[in-house]
Amino acid sequence: MGEEELTLHEAADVLGVHYMTAYRYVRLGLLHATKVGGTWRVTGTDLDAFRSGAGTDAGTGVAAAKKGSRRRAPWAERLEQRLIAGDSQGAWNVIEAALAAGADLDDLYVGVLSPALRSIGTRWADGELDISVEHRASGIAMRLIGRLGPRFARRGRTRGVVVVGGPAGERHSLPIAILADLVRQAGWEVSDLGADVPAASFAHAVATSGDVVAVGVSVSIAEHLDAARAGITAVREAAPSVFVVVGGLAVRDREHAIALGAHDFAADGSHFLTLLDDLGSRLPDERDADVLNDVETGQ
Repeated sequence: MGEEELTLHEAADVLGVHYMTAYRYVRLGLLHATKVGGTWRVTGTDLDAFRSGAGTDAGTGVAAAKKGSRRRAPWAERLEQRLIAGDSQGAWNVIEAALAAGADLDDLYVGVLSPALRSIGTRWADGELDISVEHRASGIAMRLIGRLGPRFARRGRTRGVVVVGGPAGERHSLPIAILADLVRQAGWEVSDLGADVPAASFAHAVATSGDVVAVGVSVSIAEHLDAARAGITAVREAAPSVFVVVGGLAVRDREHAIALGAHDFAADGSHFLTLLDDLGSRLPDERDADVLNDVETGQ
């Protein structure tokens, strides 16, 4: 059908479904649509993609979610569409559909929410999206995390305390909130400092948060690397036995992380959890500088 634009009513007629069913497809991110002057518009290209199965998890659409299909669907892309549209309820509908289709909680964060947010950030940086759209999407994402967060809590004795935060000047709190929930789900107690944490405050949090096992520092913007270095230095001076890991878009690799003063580098949340698991297996009862040196040098 090419680039012909249809109203949602017309698209529903083409699909042979009720208007509300087509509307549900849009709110779930299954059918791409744009709101123009209060009316949903669907291009012929997007409608063709939906009919061929490209936008509906091999053509099964909502039915697949209801049946709990585990086939990979483009949930991140669907969520990105709803976030950009400023559609809070539609974004939550995508989350619920992904869960119904078999996604785990960590899958939602690592494979759905994080990629959607990275894409939106890239599109803003490239001038494709206005900053207002990016901010609005971030606000919706934070509310999604607020609704999902309690599901990550685990009962029982924790494995120790992990402090996470962003250095002074860093404004990106979403990656930190996501990381905090993932770490909490893995059985650790989390002290989430959020973004824009002065170096002295990082050290104070480590000194006052109980049995701190590790610190995770997230840096998204390169201009905040010096502040990250200061925070890492303050933590290591205040608590030499605490394992410090740095990651985020501004940190290139392990060599870069070590140059910033950290013990190690985490490419993403899953990598950070792997490092914590390794540390936990090395330090079942107590921590000391010799063991941390072994971790740092890879011995």
